[in-house]
Amino acid sequence: MRAFATSLLVAMAAVYLAARWAEPIHPAIGFIRAFAEAAMVGGLADWFAVTALFRHPLGLPIPHTAIIPRNKDRIGDTLALFLRDNFLTPSVVARRMARFDLAAAVGHFLTSQPDIDGRLRRGASRLLADVLDALGDERLGGIVKGAIVDRLRSLDLAPLLGQALEAAIREGRHEPVIAGLISWASRTLDANEALIRQMVHDRAGGVLRWTGLDEKLANAILSGLQKLLAEAAANPDHPFRLKMMEGLDSLTHDLQHDPAMQARVGRLRDEIIDNPAMQAWIESLWRQGREALLRAARDPGAALAGHFGEMLRHLGAMIQEDPAVRHLFNRFARRITVGTAASYGDAIVRLVSETVRGWDAQTVTLRLEQAVGRDLQYIRVNGTLVGGLVGVAIHIVGRFL
Repeated sequence: MRAFATSLLVAMAAVYLAARWAEPIHPAIGFIRAFAEAAMVGGLADWFAVTALFRHPLGLPIPHTAIIPRNKDRIGDTLALFLRDNFLTPSVVARRMARFDLAAAVGHFLTSQPDIDGRLRRGASRLLADVLDALGDERLGGIVKGAIVDRLRSLDLAPLLGQALEAAIREGRHEPVIAGLISWASRTLDANEALIRQMVHDRAGGVLRWTGLDEKLANAILSGLQKLLAEAAANPDHPFRLKMMEGLDSLTHDLQHDPAMQARVGRLRDEIIDNPAMQAWIESLWRQGREALLRAARDPGAALAGHFGEMLRHLGAMIQEDPAVRHLFNRFARRITVGTAASYGDAIVRLVSETVRGWDAQTVTLRLEQAVGRDLQYIRVNGTLVGGLVGVAIHIVGRFL
């Protein structure tokens, strides 16, 4: 376009010279001369205007030329402010997201997996694999494992355990546990009968051992305990079971409302997290997850096949067909996007501004000229043609005055 506009200007100069030479031949040639003369003026004026945006015309340091190179920092700041005010403010993002049915797009994407463009799937998979490889196992693994540990440490475990135990008691699911404890106690008593007898014998006085009463005492203790356990196993309302229930109720209350109990559970949670076995489990969990992500990224067809792919298709169908799920999905996406704009909008604006500031004047000029230069050359063409028409009009007015 630059060559075309320049060629048109040169052509007008040639036409002007030819018309100026041939003007005495016929008065009509004067209109041609007037057109070419004004076209040269218009073309040169617009060449100067367009060139002055990007550089000094003919290299001459004329004031108010090379406008873009001299004002690149201000342009970057203005562009950043434009992005912030028109795209990255939470109100603008919320308004635009309200008109965007992301759930329908995601649902369609998931349900039409076999028909998805292979390039899109391969591109997304390659991007995911590159991101995982670029972050590295140590860096990304440290972030993920740290996030898991932080999440576990922030978990207020005691109230959750208390609520779960309370629900189990309310639904009667604690009865098998109590029955199992009683059965375990009975088996433990049978397995340690010899130990109990020896303990009674060792602690009995010499008179009891000489008279053999220590044996009778041990028998009485064992038979009494077995009878207690048997009766408790057979009778749901046995005092022993009721006592166990009282202990469970007390534990349920303490887990939910006793700060001392909650603190003890918190210390136990931290000890479990800090245990080397637990750390090794978290490490193995991360490695398995990373390997699964890499396998899925490197072979998206296999990852989206089988049960996993079928699950994704069912999920996509549910998102598309259930208005409540679609509404929740869109609302969640809107909140995430608005939150991202609120949290990182200023950072994005600074990134744009600082990036433009970091470019040298030649880079800014080249990129802007490549983006809009073609349209600017049309200004030169239009200026040449419009100038010519204006010249003809002036020539006509001059002939009749």
